[in-house]
Amino acid sequence: MILPVVGVLGLLASQAAAQGIGNAETHPKLATEKCTLKDGCVKQDTSIVLDASFHQLRENNGTAPCGGYGGALSEELCPDHEACARNCVFDGADYEGSGVSTNGSSITLRMYMHGADGNLTNASPRVYLLDAEEDDYEVLFLKHGEISFDVDVSNLVCGMNGAMYLAEMNKTGARSALNPAGAQYGTGYCDSQCPALPFIDGVANIDSKGACCNEMDLWEANSLASTFTAHACSHSGVYQCSGPECGSLGVCEKAGCSYNSWRLGNKTYYGPNTAAAPDGSAGGSKFTIDTTRPFTVTTQFLISDNPSPISHGSLNEVRRLYVQDGVVIENAYVADPYMPPGDSLRMSHCQAFADTFEELGGLATAGRALDRGMVLALSIWNDDRQFMNWLDAGEAGPCSLEEGDPRVIREKSPDTSVTFRNIRWGEIGSTYSNGTASSS
Repeated sequence: MILPVVGVLGLLASQAAAQGIGNAETHPKLATEKCTLKDGCVKQDTSIVLDASFHQLRENNGTAPCGGYGGALSEELCPDHEACARNCVFDGADYEGSGVSTNGSSITLRMYMHGADGNLTNASPRVYLLDAEEDDYEVLFLKHGEISFDVDVSNLVCGMNGAMYLAEMNKTGARSALNPAGAQYGTGYCDSQCPALPFIDGVANIDSKGACCNEMDLWEANSLASTFTAHACSHSGVYQCSGPECGSLGVCEKAGCSYNSWRLGNKTYYGPNTAAAPDGSAGGSKFTIDTTRPFTVTTQFLISDNPSPISHGSLNEVRRLYVQDGVVIENAYVADPYMPPGDSLRMSHCQAFADTFEELGGLATAGRALDRGMVLALSIWNDDRQFMNWLDAGEAGPCSLEEGDPRVIREKSPDTSVTFRNIRWGEIGSTYSNGTASSS
């Protein structure tokens, strides 16, 4: 997940008042399923939590902000770790006002919201999956397994990114004496871009270190383009980087090993079907995956059966399947003559595509992170720096270089959103089928 640093914040709570909690947090329920070939899919009583940056961090027994929201921490209230924990408390988040709504197994994320004055506000929510007890993050162990979900991207225009991904975050959100709120309030974020957050591992980030961790982007997409990407980091769990080790040649591979069918030469696979103009002035378009309607996305993590102890059981392929109209659809094959043939992330593909991915252990490193367990994140965002051109413009997709400008999106598509449904994971082949879907 390539994210701008601004707005990607992880925040701290204190132990002083109500365990560092001000106004109570109510987590929206989001039903998920765990599946096996033998017993099918079983509903999980899971819920979601907004990232800590969506929770007000304020003075204990007061209203003064403790800072950290796009600016510096309060020098008066947060001069050091202990003072910050003593002086500041978290309030519960406003999920609806932050662009998040759930209904059973469905979640919709909205980029913009209308304020009380009628003006648009930038919501861009990011949420994480909590376990049934709502104390910790749900941890997914997906090596030699798969995950499926249904998605509706029809309302995502050029420059938008509706994403679902895995990050090797701490299960508790780095809960500690100095951060008792933990996962319940969305703390502990990290990813392969090593963002410098106001707080890291539950304490004030006085030295401006980056929060690095392994990341697996299951889905980054709009209605015009999509990609899935494996990122590798040289350290397990959350690593605090500084200086050059936070950069492009540092402890994490930033660009990752990715698969975008348009970039790989197949320009008729993924996109919105349109009818021809009645007067013949414009022809219609027909794609294998029609993004004007919902479809199922399945990602499989396959392991090597090589008897060598060096490679046996290591992740050696990330495979993608789709289901639409009851038909299982294979991923688009590489059509670029300068790339190795295939339709998945494999060593040969990653060696040809990614600069330093293999140097950091490639898919084997990504597989070890899957073995240790990763946290599921969902988000919607756009990019005022690169306009999301890396996803859907130039060689990556059909959008123009300027369509992804957030000012254009805000003006022309203020109701842009993404909906995910029926998230389920388990054994290979257990989460999808021809003509039938997992119960929701």
